Amino acid sequence: MDQDVTSHAFEGLERLCTERGADGIVIAPAFPGIERMEAQFSGKAFEPHRHDTYALGVTMKGVQTFSYRGQRRFSMPGQVLVLHPDEEHDGGAGTDDGLQYRMLYLEPALLLQCLGAEKIGLPFVDDPVIGDPVLAGTLLAALSELDRELDELFVDDFVSRVAGGLAKHAKTPRRPLGNVAWQRARLARDYLEAHATEAVRSGELETVTGLDRFSLSRHFRAAFATSPHRYLLMRRLQQARAMIGVGDGLSDVAAATGFADQSHLTRHFKKAYGMTPGQWASLRRASPQGRSGAR
Repeated sequence: MDQDVTSHAFEGLERLCTERGADGIVIAPAFPGIERMEAQFSGKAFEPHRHDTYALGVTMKGVQTFSYRGQRRFSMPGQVLVLHPDEEHDGGAGTDDGLQYRMLYLEPALLLQCLGAEKIGLPFVDDPVIGDPVLAGTLLAALSELDRELDELFVDDFVSRVAGGLAKHAKTPRRPLGNVAWQRARLARDYLEAHATEAVRSGELETVTGLDRFSLSRHFRAAFATSPHRYLLMRRLQQARAMIGVGDGLSDVAAATGFADQSHLTRHFKKAYGMTPGQWASLRRASPQGRSGAR
């Protein structure tokens, strides 16, 4: 793939400023289970953090560097990044020329539903930087027009192709999944989403699902690659991030999203996203969509 892959992949998008040092983040319209973004940075951008989703992306310009599973990694333009749920990593530009990349955050449940017919679990790709033009093209098909919403039929095919691409690069044998209590795990997920800003107790989930808390934890992790507790926390942070993006004050955001106070929000926000809420707000204001008020 070209050293500068932006010439054909950025068509149809209001771009970030390309001057050196013009840091910013653009967030695309959300689709259930999928978030998309473009980022441009100089220097170190993200402190160590972890997601509850697969993070799949393509480096567009510059050298992308990050620590992952005990090693320092580097991604060049056109290379694919595959970061697994709950794996800690940081990130930034590997040279003084800065960095531009696009990332897609995919809920594990979407992959698992796609792979369910084969009765296999989630693929684990040991190498987080892959030279695969086909997989890069698949990802860029969803990342090329970040100002537009994804079409449902497109997503069906996209997830299937991503699942196949990840399975191809998984070095470990694809283990049988066994029977996951999908309906009960979904009941727990739906309840957590509906009560994201509240203090949900284990007994509530037991009542909703009919599973004891320990069985539910196992089935929930198999379905969504994270625990019910962390899923609830990430939904709160997702709401907080959206409110910060439209200019709400941090103390108001903390109160509205179920955090004890602003410092409580800041601590968890930084652990999840690798930067403080204030830094996030500044980067959103720096992007074209942020300045125009788009979300």
